[in-house]
Amino acid sequence: MKKTTLLPFLFLLFVSLPLSSFAISPLYSPLPALSVRNLAVIVNDEDPESIEVARYYQQRRQIPEANILHVHFKPGIKVLPVDQFQKIKKHLDDITPEHIQAYALTWTLPFRVGCMSITTAFAAGYDEKFCARGCKATRLSPYFNSRSAKPYTDFKWRPTMALAGQNTAEVKALIDRGVASDYNHPIGTAYLLTTSDKARSTRSRLYPGIAKFFGGLWPISILKQDYIENKLDVMFYFTGKTHIPKIETNFYFPGAIADHLTSSGGVLSGSKQMSILKWIKAGVTGSYGAVVEPCNFIQKFPNPGIVMLNYLRGSTLIEAYWKSVAWPGQGIFIGEPLAKPFAYPTVLEK
Repeated sequence: MKKTTLLPFLFLLFVSLPLSSFAISPLYSPLPALSVRNLAVIVNDEDPESIEVARYYQQRRQIPEANILHVHFKPGIKVLPVDQFQKIKKHLDDITPEHIQAYALTWTLPFRVGCMSITTAFAAGYDEKFCARGCKATRLSPYFNSRSAKPYTDFKWRPTMALAGQNTAEVKALIDRGVASDYNHPIGTAYLLTTSDKARSTRSRLYPGIAKFFGGLWPISILKQDYIENKLDVMFYFTGKTHIPKIETNFYFPGAIADHLTSSGGVLSGSKQMSILKWIKAGVTGSYGAVVEPCNFIQKFPNPGIVMLNYLRGSTLIEAYWKSVAWPGQGIFIGEPLAKPFAYPTVLEK
């Protein structure tokens, strides 16, 4: 991972202000969440595993048939060519109903389009302003840290998340965890780690403010160590290192989120660094990782405080995670989009 010193003070101030602008008990002011009606599932009809995952997800979430959108391309490739993607995206734009606010992908490969992550490419269209050669800023997401409940209506973006895993069984288990998480309101812990890898621990400068804000509202454990093990209460786990050992020894509540800041965690096949698919295998319901070298800008990775605030107030996984990344062009979101452990049914289904 390349180091960068470009971390403007105004950015740190900006991302902390919304946390302190809510009432004294912000977690008790529920947010509406995206519903099944608002999510479209994209299935590659040339990929048997994509078809199987889409059918299973449709069944588990009772997704309307009209929300199942079909595309065609050669399966199993790591990077989808830009010209081919552009045709697929145009087709989707033509057939996607206006009320659809977000997408779920049903394959693990490809995970990139040109120099972009595939989830951001489907969310906002292919644009090289989302990419960077070297340590440079990329295009800002208008959805970042917003209060929008309808991203397509408000910004013409459809946040996208991949239902991905090392095999179909793992993806089905991921889906099951997401469904099982709904409305459970578990009491877990947020583990925020500063590891021995200083270049990948840039998010640690956010931890004191997060701990102060959530003090008395949610358990926060800020640790200076390379990993946690045998923890039975993991709801959030944010860290930074090329490989995170012992993740399989922890218990992750259904709906749990975990990621590690590193150069290629989102490279889902063939990376020398730990793939975020390892988090999914370990029992996590959502993760995020870079598909190309992003440098260690915190803007290119989830802000733990923003993830937690939105999730704990009832947003779905896809909403909370997407709102936490300022520059999402180089990172892929993986998980069960509609997981909502802290939502309330009467608020969700208005």
